[in-house]
Amino acid sequence: MSISSTIPAPPAATPGAATLRRARFSGLDGLRAIAVLLVMIYHFFPAFSPGGFIGVDMFFVLSGFLITALLLRERAATGRIALGRFWQRRARRLLPALAAVVLLCSSVAALIGGDVLVGIGRQVLGAFTFSYNWLAVAGGSDYFESTTLELFRNLWSLSVEEQFYLLWPLLFLAVLWIPRARMRVTVLLAGALASAGWMWFLTAHGADATRVYYGTDTHSFGLLLGAALAMHLHRREDAAPGSLPARGRVRRALDRHHALIGTAAVLGLLAAAWFLRETGNSTFRWGLPLVSVFSALAIWAAVRGGRWGRALDSAPLRYIGERSYGLYLWHWPVLVLLLAANPSALGSGFPEPSVALIALLLTFLLAGLSYRFMELPIRRHGIRPFLRRIAAGLRGSALRPRIAALGAGVLAVALLGGTTAAILIAPDRSSAQLFIERGAHSLQETAPPVAEAAPPGPAEDLTDGNRISAIGDSVMLAAAPALQAEFPGIAVDAAVSRSLRVGLEIIREQAAAGTLRPVVVVGLGTNGPITRDQLDELRTTIGPDRELLLVDASAPRAWIPEVNQTLREFTGGNPRVGLADWSGAIEPRAGELLARDRIHPGDAGGLLYAQTVHATLGRMMLVPEGLPPGAEQHRQGTR
Repeated sequence: MSISSTIPAPPAATPGAATLRRARFSGLDGLRAIAVLLVMIYHFFPAFSPGGFIGVDMFFVLSGFLITALLLRERAATGRIALGRFWQRRARRLLPALAAVVLLCSSVAALIGGDVLVGIGRQVLGAFTFSYNWLAVAGGSDYFESTTLELFRNLWSLSVEEQFYLLWPLLFLAVLWIPRARMRVTVLLAGALASAGWMWFLTAHGADATRVYYGTDTHSFGLLLGAALAMHLHRREDAAPGSLPARGRVRRALDRHHALIGTAAVLGLLAAAWFLRETGNSTFRWGLPLVSVFSALAIWAAVRGGRWGRALDSAPLRYIGERSYGLYLWHWPVLVLLLAANPSALGSGFPEPSVALIALLLTFLLAGLSYRFMELPIRRHGIRPFLRRIAAGLRGSALRPRIAALGAGVLAVALLGGTTAAILIAPDRSSAQLFIERGAHSLQETAPPVAEAAPPGPAEDLTDGNRISAIGDSVMLAAAPALQAEFPGIAVDAAVSRSLRVGLEIIREQAAAGTLRPVVVVGLGTNGPITRDQLDELRTTIGPDRELLLVDASAPRAWIPEVNQTLREFTGGNPRVGLADWSGAIEPRAGELLARDRIHPGDAGGLLYAQTVHATLGRMMLVPEGLPPGAEQHRQGTR
């Protein structure tokens, strides 16, 4: 199917103005290489690129620019836009490699089993319908959760791009009806500004970070900015000599220093990859839009050619850039499968270096094979000729082509069967979810807490459950059945993703309502950093007559060592405050007592959690009020 815009084709380009009409744009493969390397380093070696997720925004600007430039080039050459052929080319470019990644990785996941299969049916559906981002939002996925083994999480951005590819050619025809070229650029810039403003608005009003990040509406500013850049360059090419405004001196100065501008833009992108953080509001309010502006400047400088364009076209960058699509597709599922097969390789929220290096090598190998034997042949000849060649090999008499074709057929059937099996055997919930739900169920069956009793004196039994209020996160929630068995009558208030800031509000409310008991157990270090000021506020809130027991944290997350160090320092200088060493107790047995996320305890792990709390409370009873020097160690659990 083809649709003509019926708008007169633009005049021939002026001599020397061939930026958008070149067969190939200089420097863009190098920018693609930088983008995909930032994303891969962010996932494989995050300490070296904490904000490397900005590579996705670079891809968005590149995609918006390239697609719009191709549409402009087609209309300039033919006077129309063949939409059917456009979408066919996109399918030919994207679908074969995508199908290979999804089918192979799903089949391997079926062999590994366990948590990596949770939600696999939704993920496969989202991958092949290019709706992954919205299905993930509806399913409660968290892009920034390093311990959730969601196999195809990286496909959210491909869905955003494909939704753009589907809608933009139609909107492109409407934009061309705007009579003045400058107004067309202005409309696209206004659309980009509206998308960035919507992201800022939702962030400012506390919207979920994944919804803001995944949303096509909130994350289209890069695509539209790239489209505006292509429109702007096209406008300059099609302008008759002398028809542009008189600001030629500034324009000539920019053109003369395009290499300097491009270098500064790339340095800005590298700085953003270091300084931006995945959970920072500044990232969503201005960081990602600024990254898109830097990307547009880098593209503008690159397509002008010269030494800057040639530098970006260096052989290593061009090699990686040509395979950037495959590298992006393969790198995350490969890492997830390696971690699913060896959960202990996820340490402090980062993959172990050896596992990350293996994932990197496998990614380049698989992307290279895909590019050489599938992507290039299909891109050059089409999907049906590619399949006909395989069929011809089966019918032919030559041995090698016949074996290759037969092997390809058997592999395809095996992968389809493996993917089907993965969907059929996938568990409804992860092991961590099961443990958390079991704890929540045990709390629902418990009577609400009674009003507090008189504060205990030094001789009181601190392990009496009727005297204990426990406030915690999902780790305490998973351990709730064991806490109730160890401390009959204990009042547990625990919830998923709870931070110390939220816990302080709950403790304040209980103290005001008279339901906060004489012994307060707090386990709230799993979901983010804590500060000494927060701990001081906690001690003040519970009052001087209550005992406070803090439980340290154990999770493969980057902030855990700092959290535990802060807790140790605070406990050592405060009377009537103890520290339960949960991290030390669980570390030797984490593989057998925790869920596959290495955070949430099962039945035996919950029992160890409760016993650790019990032992620390018992030691606190042995220390009289007014600790002598050195006696604080009796209030702390030991490794």
